Amino acid sequence: MNRREFIGFGIMALAVLPASLSALDYRKEKPAAWKAKTVDSALEALYGKQTYIEKGIKLKVPKVASNGGAIPVDIKTDIEAKSVAVFQDSNPESAVAVFTVPDGQPVNYGIKIKMKKSGAITIAVEGKDGKFYKVSKSLEVALGGCEG
Repeated sequence: MNRREFIGFGIMALAVLPASLSALDYRKEKPAAWKAKTVDSALEALYGKQTYIEKGIKLKVPKVASNGGAIPVDIKTDIEAKSVAVFQDSNPESAVAVFTVPDGQPVNYGIKIKMKKSGAITIAVEGKDGKFYKVSKSLEVALGGCEG
């Protein structure tokens, strides 16, 4: 392969890349989910009325968060997912984030979220199999909440 062919392939790859990274803007497409005050109402606004399977997702959070402004949340699953949503029940709005999962990519995420007080974190996964999964874990937030 000569240099011009190599550069041509590189430019073609760059042109294809943005199309493969497109994701659904859940804030624009599902605004009610971002205004919901409870996890259940946010789930329904995002995914509709669903029955959730409560297995298949590993959620790791601290038992006690010393800083409510930066709570580490680790999410892992072997489920082939279309999307992964994060919710909490201590702040006024429950929805935290929704991730579109690219085809063939594993779900092994580490994020940090804010919580004003003790509560629960819920993860929901929309599977490519048409099923919905979720898991919740409670945690304590030390005095000071987001300012701690």
